[in-house]
Amino acid sequence: MKLLSYKIAENQIHQIGVLQDEIICNLNVFFGDISLIELIQIEDYQNQIESFINSQDTVKHDLKDIVFLPPIPKPNSFRDAYAFKEHVETCRANRGADMIPEFSEFPVFYFSNHNAMYAHEENIELMPDHFNKLDYELEFAIIIGKKGKNIVVEKADDYIAGFCILNDLSARTLQMNEMKLNLGPAKGKDFANIIGPYLVTKDELESKAIDTAYGKKYDLEMKCFVNGELLSKGNTKEMYWTFAQIIERASYGVELLPGDIIGSGTVGTGCLFELNGSRKKEDPEYIEKWINPNDKIEMEIEGLGKITNQILQPNSSHSIIKNQK
Repeated sequence: MKLLSYKIAENQIHQIGVLQDEIICNLNVFFGDISLIELIQIEDYQNQIESFINSQDTVKHDLKDIVFLPPIPKPNSFRDAYAFKEHVETCRANRGADMIPEFSEFPVFYFSNHNAMYAHEENIELMPDHFNKLDYELEFAIIIGKKGKNIVVEKADDYIAGFCILNDLSARTLQMNEMKLNLGPAKGKDFANIIGPYLVTKDELESKAIDTAYGKKYDLEMKCFVNGELLSKGNTKEMYWTFAQIIERASYGVELLPGDIIGSGTVGTGCLFELNGSRKKEDPEYIEKWINPNDKIEMEIEGLGKITNQILQPNSSHSIIKNQK
């Protein structure tokens, strides 16, 4: 199923629904005033939805008439992992560093801002310092569907409610400045994360699943376009660490909650920082590309849909970089 959070422009009420073709069946009519976090905790909710949408009581909306919200607008937490080895190896090689051996020993993640979630088709207004080497990151993410602690890898996939596309926008100058202090990425990452357009349940992707000894991977093509130009592409199956392995580590001594979001990290070639580094290595005269005001970023992942966002800059000169001592 493709589950989504949305509103109708004229009344601005947060609603949830299930997408069928280009039509949304409203689920609040049946389940009451609940969010997707609450929905995915209901036992056998998918069968209940199937029965409901075939009844005469459904309220339907055309997809073109709704305003998308992030599937989980206010997640409890947001962790972003570092699961694609090609991305890490290439970025380190581009700056003359050896591959860090610890990458292959355990999966890592950082906490980012769970209150900075944006939706498909939402315009995103950023500050001037964000445009100092502004980057996209082509990722996908899982939404945790049930509470768990000390989850072992063999059972971890059972805690996944579904998947969505993730674009972890990154202000590289802010990020690189603060990480010299061995903290962060903090201000380089905390301003905008786009998730959506839907929460796609696991059954939708079963034909693309790859069973491993450490949980499932998925064979899904990934693409990112900027102003219509294809810049990045990869495949979700290239993850070195599975989400099951990431869940095992994330839940060690810590309770994961329904609605928590965990990102995959950037796929190989999935950001401008990596692409610029590779091309400058080949040609020192190469002129770097970064995201500029009014650029449109589109990300597509097979089976998960597409997210599109335009990046805007306000009429402001406020900077925290220029005020550094």
